[in-house]
Amino acid sequence: MLATLKSPAARRYKTLNWIELSMDAVLHNVRLIQEQHPGRSVIPVLKANAYGHGIREMAQILRQAAVPFLAVDGYFEAGRIRRLAGHRVLVLGYIRPENVRLLDTKRCSFVVQDVAGLEAFARLHRRVRIHIELNTGMNRLGLQPHELQPYLDVLKLFPKLQLEGVMTHLADADNETDDSFTRKQVEQFDNLVERILSQGFRPRFIHIAQTAGSVKAQSKYANAVRLGIGLYGINPLGEKDAAYKQLNGLRPVLSLKSTVIKVINLEAGGRVSYNGTFTAKKPTQIGVLPLGYYEGVPRDLSNTGVITHGGELLPIVGRVCMNHTMIDLQSSSVAVGDAVTVISADPNEPNSVPRLAAERGLFPYTLLTGLSSSVRRVIV
Repeated sequence: MLATLKSPAARRYKTLNWIELSMDAVLHNVRLIQEQHPGRSVIPVLKANAYGHGIREMAQILRQAAVPFLAVDGYFEAGRIRRLAGHRVLVLGYIRPENVRLLDTKRCSFVVQDVAGLEAFARLHRRVRIHIELNTGMNRLGLQPHELQPYLDVLKLFPKLQLEGVMTHLADADNETDDSFTRKQVEQFDNLVERILSQGFRPRFIHIAQTAGSVKAQSKYANAVRLGIGLYGINPLGEKDAAYKQLNGLRPVLSLKSTVIKVINLEAGGRVSYNGTFTAKKPTQIGVLPLGYYEGVPRDLSNTGVITHGGELLPIVGRVCMNHTMIDLQSSSVAVGDAVTVISADPNEPNSVPRLAAERGLFPYTLLTGLSSSVRRVIV
């Protein structure tokens, strides 16, 4: 709908569903990690539409943060924010060699995965800032140890290719009981970094850890942290993890709001939604919300989840539909036009991301990234 309206009409259009982003929470989360790691740079990660929060809105908020980069996965994400952001953009994902001539190498730095990528950038005959990714056990992307020397040999041939950074990705940093694999990755990473430094390279940024690894990875060389899920206020560590409390000061950023658009007076025996999985045992008021699993309400919450309104808990009843969710208004005074909270930024609420993860078995990452980009994001 909003895409069909021209500004300023689009800005004036009152949506039924919206996502609120707390600027204070975002900046608090950045400062918390900076304070825990003095002398290290924090690199906020905005991939996957900023973990569902809205990449442009998060880039706008982060203009107030003292960070060297905003990291994204693909160049299409970089294209959405490179002129909006106040920072350089680090593109973490793979770039097809034939596309490098189309890229903005002034505002962006690139993780280059192989020699073919290096040679493609070299043919531009201009300065390009490169990050090397080392595979230390994730076995997804990155150079294997035996691939490092041929890569460095090519890099030496092209002085306009500046080695700005070296990175790896920890595969098991959120393990609650055993950090041995993380320690092994750190050891291998430091050994490979030593090889790079011994050949005269002086990368400015050496980054090994994401949020979970930031409190576990004791690298001799790392001087930067990639802040992913922690940027959005979610602690990726389980409560049994010895390092859990170090990240428990993070503040959730996002709340999802909706509007009651209809109230139905249901008689005893009346059914709700597909296949009638909810049957009223007594006369019941049902509220209809204009959002469902397309907008990001997990279908798993059918007949089990709750919506909040002030201090009231309103159960989800019946199956969550593609674009509608029904709630039991119980003895509440909620009426048509009232706003309710579908996902709460208060971690103590039963419909907050931490509680939905802990009590409903929902994965926080998919819960957040599943929020539709069609829902308006509002910075508060």
